[in-house]
Amino acid sequence: MYMSAARKHHWTIEDVEVLVEKRAGYHPRYELVDGELLVTPAPSGTHQRIAVELAFRLRQYIARERLGEIRLGPGEIKLVAGNRFEPDIFVVPGVAGRYARADDPVPHPLLICEVLSASSARHDRITKRRAYQRHDVPEYWVVDPNAHAFEVWRPTDDRAQLVDTVLLWRPEGCSEPFTLDVTRFFADVADGAPLA
Repeated sequence: MYMSAARKHHWTIEDVEVLVEKRAGYHPRYELVDGELLVTPAPSGTHQRIAVELAFRLRQYIARERLGEIRLGPGEIKLVAGNRFEPDIFVVPGVAGRYARADDPVPHPLLICEVLSASSARHDRITKRRAYQRHDVPEYWVVDPNAHAFEVWRPTDDRAQLVDTVLLWRPEGCSEPFTLDVTRFFADVADGAPLA
């Protein structure tokens, strides 16, 4: 279950750091957006399968284009002081063709992806999406396993681009776009699909 605990009081980053320090392992996931605490339980098997497979496909492109590296949640990005984001997948830009320092804050991810679950849809589509747009994340993908589609958001978009056929992503300076056959992707991660 994904819940917001902001109704009781305005949460601070210090409050959330205490929660993170006290948790056993990586879950629940705690995120803080403009004083609102977002709490997410461990992801389902379907959620994990989609996130790992998408990260694997993105990693091949990112390595070929020498963009940086892909990271999986609950890794933290620091878009703005006082907020805490732990997206499912994000792309950390390289520095002069090399990996950035692994433990440095990630203030400018090239791409953020969230895989929807029934309990996280509102925050992924509204709360976090607005924050990512406000802080100029170049591209944000909401992966909808039920609709077999990707919602693509850029900083100035009023509406998502709904992609259910071919997804293209071409970061600045890349020689070729990342291309994902969306129909094939969801077929490949479906229960009963052949192992790759």
